[in-house]
Amino acid sequence: MGETLVSIVIPTFNRAYCISRAIDSALGQTHQPVEVIVVDDGSTDGTQDLIFGAYSRDERVRCIRQKNKGVSAARNKGLGAVRGDYVAFLDSDDVWKPWKLEVQLACLEMHPEAGMIWSDMETLDPRGHLLDEKYLRKMYDAYRWFTDDQIFSESYPLAQVAPQLGEVVAGGTLFVGEIFSQMVMGNLVHTSTVLLRRDRLGKVKGFDEDLRVSGEDHDFHLRTCREGPVAFIDLATIQYQRGMPDRLSRHGLFTAQNFLKTVTDAIERDGGRIKLPAWMLDEVRAEANSWIAEQLAEAGDYRGARGHLAKSLAYKKWQPRVLALLALCSLSPGVSRALRRTYRAAKRPLRRADAR
Repeated sequence: MGETLVSIVIPTFNRAYCISRAIDSALGQTHQPVEVIVVDDGSTDGTQDLIFGAYSRDERVRCIRQKNKGVSAARNKGLGAVRGDYVAFLDSDDVWKPWKLEVQLACLEMHPEAGMIWSDMETLDPRGHLLDEKYLRKMYDAYRWFTDDQIFSESYPLAQVAPQLGEVVAGGTLFVGEIFSQMVMGNLVHTSTVLLRRDRLGKVKGFDEDLRVSGEDHDFHLRTCREGPVAFIDLATIQYQRGMPDRLSRHGLFTAQNFLKTVTDAIERDGGRIKLPAWMLDEVRAEANSWIAEQLAEAGDYRGARGHLAKSLAYKKWQPRVLALLALCSLSPGVSRALRRTYRAAKRPLRRADAR
């Protein structure tokens, strides 16, 4: 695999303060050759000048600039320029471990049927201090629905797959399987950890640019898993930055709406292929609607919230928190706002609590 070119797509927008760390971690991989394609999505903070000044003499780095169109369009622009047999994604505020590509390529060489591989991740605070050595299952709560054995059909000690990495992979596990059905319940894949075969990418095409603000990752990875087996490394291969001011957490409503769209589209398109009991599909649609309702209520759109709460209850009748929120959204705006403040102080996140 030493001569295999890996193309790395890095979308960025106004991250001149951190993008060099991401690029350097991609260039510093123990596996070579690599090419890095940075797509500047209309930055106004000098990102392009920084990249040109630091990397113009490195033939492995190319920078493409476009008007601001969102992360899906930026990634697709980068995908249109890749030359490698493998494609990886890296967000511009994340950092790879130096052996990330080497271990993933070893796993895919052992399992040629797997079209994608991803991994766990460490998480850092804004000062760079380690917060969590294995954060994937905490960030992506769809893991709560399944055990590892219920997601994957095969597992192997990582030390047997990549013995050349010694203690680095000691204790890690490689999992392989068909997980399309499980992905319907929610995203299990973090994009900055992903390595894709070029032929699998050719079947998936690209990211849905209609999902401009958020939620594009789940849709893309769900379609990737629809096309065949995938693999997962139960070991952190990247460092994920938390708590930065430009993160997308403020776009909760878009994320919730796009989650419902992704799940609904999958069930309508591939209902016959989804190997999950009916109650789970009802549960995830109930949860998605209640999540949207929560976001709408936070924004003061009580009428819209009531509509989604009614849909949630149609899928799952007994949901005390949903019933309580429906009652709140049926009161006068002033009373509802006051009670909402009390409700917010007392509740856990509605989307997670109701599904347990």
